[in-house]
Amino acid sequence: MRSIRPLSRIRPLRTIRPRTLRVLTLPVLATALTVSLAACGGSSGPGSGGKTVTTWMYPVIADEAKNKEYWAGLGDAFSKANPGYKVKVETYPWANRDTALATAIAANKGPDVVYLVPDQLPKYQRSLVPADDYLPAADKADFRKAALDSVSVDGKPLATPLLMSANPLICDKRVFAALGDAKPGESNYPSTWDDLLNLAPRLKEKGYQATSYSGDTQQTLNMTWYPMLWQAGGDVFAADGKSVAFNSEAGVKALSYLKTLVDKGYTDKDQVTTTPKLEQTPVAKGKVACTWQNTPADVAKFWGKENTVVMPPLKDVKSAGYGTVGSFAMLKGANKDAAGRWISFVAKPENSLALVKSGGYFPARTSAADPYPGDALQADVAKTLDVMSAGPLKEKSRDVMGVLAPEIQAALIGNKSPKDALNDAAKAANALLSR
Repeated sequence: MRSIRPLSRIRPLRTIRPRTLRVLTLPVLATALTVSLAACGGSSGPGSGGKTVTTWMYPVIADEAKNKEYWAGLGDAFSKANPGYKVKVETYPWANRDTALATAIAANKGPDVVYLVPDQLPKYQRSLVPADDYLPAADKADFRKAALDSVSVDGKPLATPLLMSANPLICDKRVFAALGDAKPGESNYPSTWDDLLNLAPRLKEKGYQATSYSGDTQQTLNMTWYPMLWQAGGDVFAADGKSVAFNSEAGVKALSYLKTLVDKGYTDKDQVTTTPKLEQTPVAKGKVACTWQNTPADVAKFWGKENTVVMPPLKDVKSAGYGTVGSFAMLKGANKDAAGRWISFVAKPENSLALVKSGGYFPARTSAADPYPGDALQADVAKTLDVMSAGPLKEKSRDVMGVLAPEIQAALIGNKSPKDALNDAAKAANALLSR
């Protein structure tokens, strides 16, 4: 569920803009700050304790003027619907947002409501009011299961979903037409790992790559290797969350498969270590058959909408892909009545529509009208929302990603075997989890 511009110059932590492959910076907050955050566990921002709700937002709506207009209009509408209640929305940059938020919370100067994506929730769990404490039961029942699952830690939703994204498998119809062997009424688009690997040699003969893979260590693994791990039946963490599980048989299988694609030239070897702008990549140049690391909105301007085919995520043991959720969370210390009213108001489909459409996102609620009527491409993406995962919701998910990404890259460039790379990463990751 560009975070849905959006994934080209990748913004730190902004796992919800689906339009161009984003870079995820992996900030590690100082131990002292984390301790302060846990100890504080609350917020006493400008709106705390009163009927003015202070909200920290980030530029999901990239156009500054449109962003201000949207939130000002929504705030006015909220006050009219709730006499005596007011809202103050402050928009901050994506960069370094975790450091700024954690510092504010530790100093008792945090907001009442803040926009968060799934992998931030465990980090702030002790400072958040569980959504069940303020979310109306009827509203909760209206959310897609995938949306609620993506904001739930230990089975409890910590925030209210506003929008979703999906990264399905997308294929270039022109590339498959060049193969020229599909019978009328049939297609040779891949649905499994074996399908893709079997097509790869023939694609290479005709000057095409089977897929794209960005191995730059600044890329979020949620959008690159984790979908392959899930497809192989593996997971990042063990069931108890106390250790990692990515070095399992499934993990070795996923990394070995990926290494085969790289070694045989079925994907661009240069992108294992670098991240060029999208327009400079084989994907944009029409030289890649299928990819899961961009969205249709990313590639359609290069391929043409008529040549962009949306497929379910690839399957080995199962079909699985990445999608994230943008949500509003309430911090402890906020006026629960006022903040709860505001969150529920923004989450109404008619009120969040402009936010959803700003980046090609999708509504998180089943009752919402289709935001893209007549758009067959977006309709096909919407069909995949329920098989998407936002990735592991663990407090140290990003720290683990930080030690795993370089080891995956080491395997892909031939410095280590897949098994050794994953075992080395697991040793470092488990040391982090034990602290």
